[in-house]
Amino acid sequence: MLRALLRRLTKLLLWLTALSVLLVLVLRWIPPPFTALMIERKVESWTGGESIDLQRSWRPWKELPDNLKMAVIAAEDQKFADHWGFDIAAIRAAFAHNERGGSLRGASTLSQQVAKNLFLWSGRSWIRKGLEVWFTGWIELLWPKQRILEVYLNSVEWDSGVFGAEAAAQHHFGVGAPYLSAAQASQLAAVLPNPREWSAGRPGPHVRRRASWIRQQIRQLGGSHYLNQLRAETR
Repeated sequence: MLRALLRRLTKLLLWLTALSVLLVLVLRWIPPPFTALMIERKVESWTGGESIDLQRSWRPWKELPDNLKMAVIAAEDQKFADHWGFDIAAIRAAFAHNERGGSLRGASTLSQQVAKNLFLWSGRSWIRKGLEVWFTGWIELLWPKQRILEVYLNSVEWDSGVFGAEAAAQHHFGVGAPYLSAAQASQLAAVLPNPREWSAGRPGPHVRRRASWIRQQIRQLGGSHYLNQLRAETR
Protein backbone atom coordinates (compact mmCIF):
# COMPACT_ATOMS: atom_id res chain seq x y z
CA MET A 1 0.00 0.00 0.00
CA LEU A 2 2.85 2.39 0.82
CA ARG A 3 4.48 1.79 -2.55
CA ALA A 4 1.18 2.34 -4.36
CA LEU A 5 0.63 5.58 -2.44
CA LEU A 6 4.13 6.78 -3.28
CA ARG A 7 3.56 6.00 -6.96
CA ARG A 8 0.33 7.96 -6.95
CA LEU A 9 1.93 10.91 -5.18
CA THR A 10 4.83 10.87 -7.62
CA LYS A 11 2.46 10.77 -10.57
CA LEU A 12 0.43 13.64 -9.11
CA LEU A 13 3.57 15.68 -8.56
CA LEU A 14 4.67 15.09 -12.16
CA TRP A 15 1.27 16.17 -13.46
CA LEU A 16 1.28 19.31 -11.34
CA THR A 17 4.81 20.11 -12.50
CA ALA A 18 3.88 19.71 -16.16
CA LEU A 19 0.69 21.73 -15.67
CA SER A 20 2.57 24.62 -14.05
CA VAL A 21 5.08 24.77 -16.91
CA LEU A 22 2.30 24.59 -19.51
CA LEU A 23 0.45 27.42 -17.75
CA VAL A 24 3.52 29.65 -17.82
CA LEU A 25 4.04 28.86 -21.51
CA VAL A 26 0.43 29.66 -22.44
CA LEU A 27 0.55 32.99 -20.60
CA ARG A 28 3.45 34.05 -22.77
CA TRP A 29 0.84 34.90 -25.42
CA ILE A 30 -2.53 35.03 -23.63
CA PRO A 31 -3.27 37.88 -21.20
CA PRO A 32 -4.04 36.35 -17.80
CA PRO A 33 -7.73 37.08 -17.06
CA PHE A 34 -7.01 37.39 -13.33
CA THR A 35 -4.22 36.84 -10.83
CA ALA A 36 -3.87 35.05 -7.51
CA LEU A 37 -3.48 38.43 -5.81
CA MET A 38 -6.77 39.65 -7.28
CA ILE A 39 -8.52 36.57 -5.90
CA GLU A 40 -6.87 37.13 -2.53
CA ARG A 41 -8.01 40.76 -2.38
CA LYS A 42 -11.58 39.78 -3.28
CA VAL A 43 -11.70 37.11 -0.57
CA GLU A 44 -10.22 39.57 1.95
CA SER A 45 -12.99 42.05 1.16
CA TRP A 46 -15.65 39.37 1.66
CA THR A 47 -14.25 38.31 5.02
CA GLY A 48 -13.93 41.95 6.00
CA GLY A 49 -17.63 42.45 5.47
CA GLU A 50 -17.42 44.85 2.53
CA SER A 51 -16.96 43.48 -0.98
CA ILE A 52 -14.83 45.61 -3.32
CA ASP A 53 -15.05 45.81 -7.08
CA LEU A 54 -11.75 44.92 -8.71
CA GLN A 55 -10.60 47.36 -11.39
CA ARG A 56 -8.43 46.14 -14.25
CA SER A 57 -8.20 46.68 -18.02
CA TRP A 58 -5.45 45.07 -20.08
CA ARG A 59 -3.16 47.31 -22.14
CA PRO A 60 -0.81 45.63 -24.65
CA TRP A 61 2.88 46.52 -24.73
CA LYS A 62 2.60 49.14 -27.47
CA GLU A 63 -0.05 51.07 -25.53
CA LEU A 64 1.92 51.19 -22.29
CA PRO A 65 3.94 54.42 -22.04
CA ASP A 66 7.71 54.22 -22.01
CA ASN A 67 7.89 56.62 -19.07
CA LEU A 68 5.92 54.15 -16.91
CA LYS A 69 7.97 51.18 -18.08
CA MET A 70 11.17 52.97 -17.13
CA ALA A 71 9.72 54.30 -13.88
CA VAL A 72 8.96 50.84 -12.49
CA ILE A 73 12.35 49.52 -13.66
CA ALA A 74 14.12 52.43 -11.97
CA ALA A 75 12.09 52.00 -8.79
CA GLU A 76 11.93 48.23 -8.49
CA ASP A 77 14.59 46.44 -10.54
CA GLN A 78 17.36 48.41 -12.24
CA LYS A 79 19.16 45.22 -13.34
CA PHE A 80 16.02 43.86 -14.99
CA ALA A 81 17.53 43.70 -18.50
CA ASP A 82 20.58 41.75 -17.32
CA HIS A 83 19.60 39.25 -14.65
CA TRP A 84 17.94 35.83 -15.03
CA GLY A 85 15.16 36.45 -12.55
CA PHE A 86 17.18 36.96 -9.37
CA ASP A 87 19.40 39.85 -8.27
CA ILE A 88 21.93 37.95 -6.17
CA ALA A 89 23.71 41.08 -4.92
CA ALA A 90 20.42 42.61 -3.78
CA ILE A 91 19.41 39.36 -2.06
CA ARG A 92 22.70 39.28 -0.13
CA ALA A 93 22.33 42.93 0.87
CA ALA A 94 18.72 42.37 2.01
CA PHE A 95 19.72 39.28 3.99
CA ALA A 96 22.52 41.18 5.74
CA HIS A 97 20.17 44.08 6.51
CA ASN A 98 17.47 41.80 7.91
CA GLU A 99 20.02 39.95 10.05
CA ARG A 100 20.88 43.25 11.75
CA GLY A 101 17.22 43.68 12.73
CA GLY A 102 14.81 46.51 12.14
CA SER A 103 12.40 46.75 9.24
CA LEU A 104 12.49 43.89 6.77
CA ARG A 105 13.91 44.65 3.35
CA GLY A 106 12.94 42.70 0.25
CA ALA A 107 14.97 42.04 -2.88
CA SER A 108 12.37 40.76 -5.33
CA THR A 109 12.94 41.41 -9.01
CA LEU A 110 10.11 42.27 -11.38
CA SER A 111 10.18 38.65 -12.56
CA GLN A 112 9.71 37.39 -9.01
CA GLN A 113 6.88 39.83 -8.42
CA VAL A 114 5.13 38.61 -11.58
CA ALA A 115 5.46 35.01 -10.38
CA LYS A 116 4.09 35.89 -6.95
CA ASN A 117 1.22 38.08 -8.17
CA LEU A 118 0.10 35.63 -10.86
CA PHE A 119 0.35 32.29 -9.11
CA LEU A 120 0.92 32.57 -5.36
CA TRP A 121 -0.42 33.92 -2.10
CA SER A 122 0.93 36.70 0.09
CA GLY A 123 2.96 36.03 3.19
CA ARG A 124 6.37 34.73 4.09
CA SER A 125 7.11 31.02 4.17
CA TRP A 126 9.74 28.71 2.72
CA ILE A 127 7.10 26.84 0.72
CA ARG A 128 5.84 30.01 -0.93
CA LYS A 129 9.39 31.21 -1.56
CA GLY A 130 10.29 27.88 -3.14
CA LEU A 131 7.29 28.04 -5.47
CA GLU A 132 8.22 31.64 -6.32
CA VAL A 133 11.69 30.50 -7.35
CA TRP A 134 10.15 27.72 -9.45
CA PHE A 135 7.74 29.98 -11.33
CA THR A 136 10.31 32.76 -11.71
CA GLY A 137 12.76 30.37 -13.33
CA TRP A 138 10.22 29.20 -15.89
CA ILE A 139 9.00 32.73 -16.59
CA GLU A 140 12.55 33.85 -17.32
CA LEU A 141 13.16 30.80 -19.49
CA LEU A 142 9.92 30.95 -21.52
CA TRP A 143 9.11 34.67 -21.69
CA PRO A 144 11.09 37.54 -23.18
CA LYS A 145 11.81 40.45 -20.85
CA GLN A 146 9.33 42.60 -22.72
CA ARG A 147 6.52 40.16 -21.91
CA ILE A 148 7.51 40.01 -18.25
CA LEU A 149 7.29 43.79 -17.98
CA GLU A 150 4.02 43.86 -19.92
CA VAL A 151 2.37 41.36 -17.56
CA TYR A 152 3.81 43.14 -14.54
CA LEU A 153 2.38 46.51 -15.57
CA ASN A 154 -1.03 44.94 -16.18
CA SER A 155 -1.09 42.99 -12.91
CA VAL A 156 0.55 45.06 -10.18
CA GLU A 157 -1.71 46.58 -7.52
CA TRP A 158 -1.83 50.40 -7.29
CA ASP A 159 -4.52 50.80 -4.63
CA SER A 160 -7.04 48.52 -2.94
CA GLY A 161 -8.61 46.57 -5.79
CA VAL A 162 -6.90 48.68 -8.49
CA PHE A 163 -4.77 46.47 -10.73
CA GLY A 164 -2.71 47.35 -13.76
CA ALA A 165 -1.54 50.56 -15.40
CA GLU A 166 -4.83 51.44 -17.11
CA ALA A 167 -6.96 51.16 -13.97
CA ALA A 168 -4.29 52.99 -11.94
CA ALA A 169 -4.06 55.88 -14.42
CA GLN A 170 -7.85 56.26 -14.45
CA HIS A 171 -8.13 55.91 -10.67
CA HIS A 172 -5.38 58.32 -9.66
CA PHE A 173 -5.25 60.82 -12.53
CA GLY A 174 -8.42 60.43 -14.61
CA VAL A 175 -6.51 59.62 -17.83
CA GLY A 176 -5.73 56.50 -19.84
CA ALA A 177 -2.38 54.82 -19.31
CA PRO A 178 -0.95 55.98 -22.69
CA TYR A 179 -1.43 59.62 -21.62
CA LEU A 180 0.46 59.50 -18.32
CA SER A 181 3.03 62.27 -17.93
CA ALA A 182 6.56 61.55 -16.72
CA ALA A 183 5.69 62.99 -13.31
CA GLN A 184 2.53 60.88 -13.01
CA ALA A 185 4.39 57.72 -14.06
CA SER A 186 7.10 58.32 -11.48
CA GLN A 187 4.46 58.89 -8.77
CA LEU A 188 2.82 55.57 -9.64
CA ALA A 189 6.17 53.80 -9.40
CA ALA A 190 6.99 55.60 -6.16
CA VAL A 191 4.07 54.04 -4.25
CA LEU A 192 4.76 50.44 -5.28
CA PRO A 193 6.39 49.42 -1.99
CA ASN A 194 3.11 50.23 -0.24
CA PRO A 195 0.37 51.01 -2.78
CA ARG A 196 -2.56 50.59 -0.39
CA GLU A 197 -1.16 53.11 2.10
CA TRP A 198 0.50 55.67 -0.18
CA SER A 199 -1.36 57.63 -2.86
CA ALA A 200 0.04 58.36 -6.31
CA GLY A 201 -2.68 60.90 -7.04
CA ARG A 202 -2.28 62.73 -3.72
CA PRO A 203 1.38 62.14 -2.91
CA GLY A 204 2.85 63.08 0.44
CA PRO A 205 6.39 64.43 0.89
CA HIS A 206 7.98 60.97 0.94
CA VAL A 207 6.29 59.89 -2.29
CA ARG A 208 7.22 63.17 -3.99
CA ARG A 209 10.87 62.77 -2.99
CA ARG A 210 10.90 59.17 -4.15
CA ALA A 211 9.26 60.14 -7.46
CA SER A 212 11.94 62.77 -8.03
CA TRP A 213 14.64 60.19 -7.29
CA ILE A 214 13.01 57.77 -9.77
CA ARG A 215 13.10 60.38 -12.55
CA GLN A 216 16.78 60.95 -11.83
CA GLN A 217 17.45 57.21 -11.97
CA ILE A 218 15.64 56.95 -15.33
CA ARG A 219 18.04 59.53 -16.80
CA GLN A 220 21.03 57.67 -15.39
CA LEU A 221 19.79 54.37 -16.82
CA GLY A 222 19.50 55.91 -20.28
CA GLY A 223 15.74 56.20 -20.58
CA SER A 224 14.42 54.77 -23.83
CA HIS A 225 17.86 53.35 -24.70
CA TYR A 226 17.40 50.92 -21.81
CA LEU A 227 14.08 49.78 -23.24
CA ASN A 228 15.74 49.16 -26.63
CA GLN A 229 17.56 46.23 -25.03
CA LEU A 230 14.21 44.62 -24.24
CA ARG A 231 12.84 45.29 -27.74
CA ALA A 232 15.98 43.89 -29.40
CA GLU A 233 15.68 40.69 -27.35
CA THR A 234 12.10 40.12 -28.53
CA ARG A 235 12.87 40.51 -32.25
